[in-house]
Amino acid sequence: MTEPMVPEQIDTPALDWAPDAPRGGKAVMGRILKDNATVPLFFGQTLIQSLRDVGYNHTTSALCEHVDNAIQAGATEVRVYFRQTGKRGEYQIDAAVYDNGPGMEPRVLKVATSFGGSTTFGNRSGIGRFGMGMKTAALSMSPVMEVFSWQERGAIYNMTLDVEAVGKDRRNLVELSDPTLLTELPDEVAELFRKPMSFPTDRAEQNLLAPGGTDLEERLGRSGTIVYMPQCDRLTFAKASTLVDHAVKEMARIYRRAIGGGRKLFVNNREVAAVDPTFSMANARHTRIDDLPVKLSRLIVAKQVQVKLSENSQETAPIAVKLYRLPIEEWSPLPRKTLRNDLKVFDGNTVSILRNDREVYAGPMPWLTTRHSVTHWYRVQIDFPGLLDEAFGVAANKQGVRLKEHARDAIKDAISDEISTINDGLKRFQAQQASAREPAKPSVSELRAWEADPFQQSAIPGSPTPEEEAQLDENLRGLALTLKRDGETDEQTFARVKSSKYIIDFKHDEYWPFYDVKHRFGRIILTINTAHPFFSELYDPLRKVVTPQGSAEDGEEGGPPPADSEPGPILALDLLLLSLARTQSRLSATNPETGNLLETLRREWSETYRIQLSS
Repeated sequence: MTEPMVPEQIDTPALDWAPDAPRGGKAVMGRILKDNATVPLFFGQTLIQSLRDVGYNHTTSALCEHVDNAIQAGATEVRVYFRQTGKRGEYQIDAAVYDNGPGMEPRVLKVATSFGGSTTFGNRSGIGRFGMGMKTAALSMSPVMEVFSWQERGAIYNMTLDVEAVGKDRRNLVELSDPTLLTELPDEVAELFRKPMSFPTDRAEQNLLAPGGTDLEERLGRSGTIVYMPQCDRLTFAKASTLVDHAVKEMARIYRRAIGGGRKLFVNNREVAAVDPTFSMANARHTRIDDLPVKLSRLIVAKQVQVKLSENSQETAPIAVKLYRLPIEEWSPLPRKTLRNDLKVFDGNTVSILRNDREVYAGPMPWLTTRHSVTHWYRVQIDFPGLLDEAFGVAANKQGVRLKEHARDAIKDAISDEISTINDGLKRFQAQQASAREPAKPSVSELRAWEADPFQQSAIPGSPTPEEEAQLDENLRGLALTLKRDGETDEQTFARVKSSKYIIDFKHDEYWPFYDVKHRFGRIILTINTAHPFFSELYDPLRKVVTPQGSAEDGEEGGPPPADSEPGPILALDLLLLSLARTQSRLSATNPETGNLLETLRREWSETYRIQLSS
């Protein structure tokens, strides 16, 4: 008779958990491994702690999840709070988001507190989709999330998620308790609406929801929701002032359409005005700047483009692509502070992408525009519906885009010609601005080169004698007409050309080398090509580097340096080119073959340099 088979004894694996791991989760795991108990799809004790590490770019992007929910629910007023207490170096910050939306009845509130619980799951017509944002965003900042919601005055329901409490739970299935009914908000929450925040320091800037003597219940209204995150331990910045400034900067742009449409958004009781990187909104903040000669950008082109839902899909959805040109002619003469701090022209937000009217990306896209400085002076705005989330690579937390190749191609094909045209036009304008110099006066570089001529070892052949110089006036007048600067009269140009042996001129020609040399009537004429990348990548940036007497701001583009500035590195570069021009003129005059060789060298060197700078 065959002996019955006895199953091999299998040792229960040891749990090598970290000392601070959830004890309840460890107990559940041990029980399952030992007793072969039912395995849940999710281990609540460890999942909730793991979700604290869901990546948000910064605190503001996490708080945007709550603002998104409020706007999608139909709230007309949203308030964000950063309350700072404690001593320097030991600050404690509580965060909260309030909205006056329709609120949630108890069953919906309980579902909304669960992970994946959503009454609009998968619906792409709004801002949210998956029922994860509120919880992951709150817990990414604080180990506790408290939600208060009401649909009638004096009947506030509360749900709390506490990471530590869930981690201690030893049940195989972690269940949510029912919402708790409160007749009023806890004091620590209520004072958010009654007391000014520590920042802004000027209390006059703060518009409290329920200032002293006001009935809080009345001001909270018949419905609303508050998400409260006490004792935040994971914040981008340590001080409330920095958190507030960053939130205002980002939210003003992200929610510009909602704000422009009448919704009110406050951060620490200060109302946020819409900021439009395209400068096309008539009620955006930049239109309030005093003495702004032109308030709005100019729409160059608007196109509707069909984009496939995915690479292999035959179904498409429309996107709207718009190209705006900023008023560079009127704005470039403005003070540096206005351009940099008030208008924020140089912040790099060349491309703005909005999903269902909510911005999901603002920044540069060199594959669509260019890396040239002229990109500061135009904007591309792209609107797409939620149906194209996959094509635009939008993740659940709505942080940025990762466009698929077919979506990129569709956008680029739609406006590449217009972008090339606007790039060329702006480059031409910048070149004209850069070459604008004081009329009737040689530059420092031209004078310095001339003053050094007597000390040169070799004279330039063919230079006229003083006697011959007097006979050249008519020739010089003809030459002067080709070298006239903006604002000069014919006589002023003639006087300048006659008084200087070295002349720097500028020309914009896509087919020219980066410099040209002519020796005419005893004058060495160096012409710099503003269309060559040498000008945009080296010459023009160096032109803006000035000594401490002047000032130059990173990223600023526009007119020439301040009149009271010293030449700085541009003098050395000018003299480098003028010395090259002098040498080339001298060698070419003595030997025509050498002149031809130098001409070939100049053209080949220029093309090699162009490819290296542009690739």
